Amino acid sequence: QVQLVESGGGLVQAGGSLRLSCAASGRTFSSIPMGWFRQAPGKEREFVTAISWSGGRTYYADSVKGRFTISRDNAKNTVYVQMNSLKPEDTAVYYCAAGSVSNAPVRYDYWGQGTQVTVSS
Repeated sequence: QVQLVESGGGLVQAGGSLRLSCAASGRTFSSIPMGWFRQAPGKEREFVTAISWSGGRTYYADSVKGRFTISRDNAKNTVYVQMNSLKPEDTAVYYCAAGSVSNAPVRYDYWGQGTQVTVSS
């Protein structure tokens, strides 16, 4: 069992930055690939980024490539996503997920409760 708790969301102006964190507890975090998804009102949950268990491989949706950076600190059982040059279309609830690097939500075994990111124009 893995418990995930996201933090770092908030309100930011377009062009600004936020860093989301996801703290994990339970199973050995360092062996688990991790991902971030987001869901805007009325839309399906969409893949944002993922990272392998070692941090050696990272994956990004085209919509965030070059603006977002995923990283992890296995000593702190935490995965991060640094979000720069934020746009209003980045507004969504962001979810941390554990168990895969796939862009398909069904591939993930555990989910956090989500953190709201709102980007004003």
